[in-house]
Amino acid sequence: METFENFIAEISDFLWNYPLAIILIIGGIFLTIRLKFFQFRFFGHVLHQTIGQIFKKTKKTGTITPFQAFTSALASTAGATNIVGVPVAISLGGPGALFWMWVIALIGMATKYSEILLGLKYREKNEKNEWVGGPQYYIRKALGWHWVASAFAFFLMIELIPSTMVQSNSIATQTEGAFGWPVEITGLIMCAVIAIVVFGGIKRIGKVTDKMVPFMVIVYVSVCLYILIVNIDQIPNVFGLIFTHAFTPISATGGFAGAMVAEALRWGIARGLYSNEAGLGTAPIAHAAAKTDHPSRQALWGIFAVFVDTIIICSMSGLVVLVTGAWQDVGPDNASNMINVALATEFGDTFGGVFISVFLIFFVITTIGVLIFYGEKQAEYLFNLKAARLMRIVYIVAVFLGAIGGLQFVWQFLDLLLAFVLLANIIPLLFLHKEIASLTDDYVNRVYKKKTKDKKVKLFVEDGD
Repeated sequence: METFENFIAEISDFLWNYPLAIILIIGGIFLTIRLKFFQFRFFGHVLHQTIGQIFKKTKKTGTITPFQAFTSALASTAGATNIVGVPVAISLGGPGALFWMWVIALIGMATKYSEILLGLKYREKNEKNEWVGGPQYYIRKALGWHWVASAFAFFLMIELIPSTMVQSNSIATQTEGAFGWPVEITGLIMCAVIAIVVFGGIKRIGKVTDKMVPFMVIVYVSVCLYILIVNIDQIPNVFGLIFTHAFTPISATGGFAGAMVAEALRWGIARGLYSNEAGLGTAPIAHAAAKTDHPSRQALWGIFAVFVDTIIICSMSGLVVLVTGAWQDVGPDNASNMINVALATEFGDTFGGVFISVFLIFFVITTIGVLIFYGEKQAEYLFNLKAARLMRIVYIVAVFLGAIGGLQFVWQFLDLLLAFVLLANIIPLLFLHKEIASLTDDYVNRVYKKKTKDKKVKLFVEDGD
């Protein structure tokens, strides 16, 4: 068994370290160029159409509001990766890893925008008269690749089992260390709370995430900003380290073992890709239910999501561990606790541990709730609504098993299954570049430039096949 697990781990490491990273980077650059650098040229418009429209009511077609779709999608990406993953990347790749994380986020904005755009274009109504969509729909309807669409849905449905287990285990171990709670109790509490959320469908998930996610992001960013302000004299030096060591090696210092440029590049790219999930195809599943009058208008939220997830949250985590010196004090073997050490420099050991534990509890609960919704939609696509409800039970059971550390051999398949999901989405996405560019040009010419002021914008959605 150990030999088999090592074999799976080696394949996963190889795929994520080289081929997948190259495909995602080249794909993101290609889509950025194909869209004429849309995410940069229209970033002001993106902000106006996203955060500038949060409190405005809409009568557009959809199941949930655009903001609820955004927070639901953001809930599945923001959390442990942004808080724990970034310090790990810095501990292994040095301060320069943060620079490459920014670069991959700027490129990934085009990828996430594109997949959400197609998700809206090819969404359809299900048996409950709710809008559903995602890569499986645009792969089948736009390209006719039925087996690829089914493969995407199947691999994502299965991948979400170990994914929910890993998420619940991270919380159970955190609460056991911070509060002494038995992992079984944490597992049962999580199952009960998550069940209440997911049994209400996407409408209840949207109502939960649109309140919890913004609150958690604001609180976390505020705490990090306080630390940055207190250590403001260190910020110029920190940015010097980030930009310098993105291109030059850094020697060992304190608990930091040193890193070559290749390591900064590898870990920055890996964490950047993993944190915002651009290209994975999950975001379109949530956004497909949004009320909108044009695919591009809702897809703008994808650009904003990558900005919030990586440029804001990940940057806060990275800058805090750098300005406090925690990256030098904590070795790579204990890098997951680096953010706790950084917070402890200003707030004390107790606050640091408790704050991160509580923050992760709420974020992981919303994350798992959205992941279960994603899994249900794959079962619904492959089979029917009854199968979707069955998979909901399977995922909730997986939450408990993960909390108590059960079936850990299943976790070994997480990265490998993610690789299959990503390939089944990113390749079709690149084949559809002409349609992505055409829809974007239509939005710019007809909506952004307002050339047809008196003409109602046509809904770019299709019912059925």
